[in-house]
Parts: sequence; C-alpha cells; structure tokens
Amino acid sequence: MNKTIDFLKYFIPFSIVLFIVQYFIMEFLSDKLIFFYSPLSIYVFNIIATFLVYLFLIFVNNNFENYTGFAFLGASFFRMMAAIIFLIPLIKGEVKNPIIDLTTFFAPYFSFLLFETYFTIRLINKG
Repeated sequence: MNKTIDFLKYFIPFSIVLFIVQYFIMEFLSDKLIFFYSPLSIYVFNIIATFLVYLFLIFVNNNFENYTGFAFLGASFFRMMAAIIFLIPLIKGEVKNPIIDLTTFFAPYFSFLLFETYFTIRLINKG
C-alpha cells in the first residue's frame, strides 16, 4: 500500500495541474475551434488508465519482481489499444480537423505515459 500512496501523492497534483492547464487552453481556443472531446473525458480516461496500469505493475512487482518491465510493456500495449477504442468515435465521425482533437488527446496521453514510466523505473530500481 505504501507504493500506491507514494504514487498518488505525486499523481493527484500532476493530474490536477495538467487538467487545469489543458482546460484553460481549450477554453481559450473554443471561440475558434470546436473540440470533439471535453477535457474532462480525456482526463478521466488517462487518469483511470494510468492508475490501473500502475496498480497492475505494483502487483507484478510484489509477486514476480523480475517481470515488472515486461508487464509495463504489455500494459502499455493494452493502454494504447484502449486509447484507440476511446478514439473510434472521433475517427469515424465527420470532424473538420481531426489533428486538433488528436493533439488534445495525445498531449496528456504522452504526459501521463512519461509520468507512469518514471514511476515504473523507480519501482523496478527499488525492487
């Protein structure tokens, strides 16, 4: 449980700051652009996905310490598949400029992935 609390004490402020920044950027640009996804839906997806992956990595690290890196690679693959499923309505929809919407999704996606990678490396090195 200590690893989870250590993760959450950094994850919650990181998520809040990132959400607020993107929310205000999207609000500022909303006069010129129409976004397919709201910042809330993007962050709910990313926060849940990151937290579930990290809980899985803690489980693997506690039970199969040598396979934590492989578990991270596998979990990242499934997280990317979940992201594609999340983006199917955007891909199939008739959106004028999907690049803007994809950027609003993948900017936080990769930020959360970097955060998750950093904590996974810490988890592996402590193990």
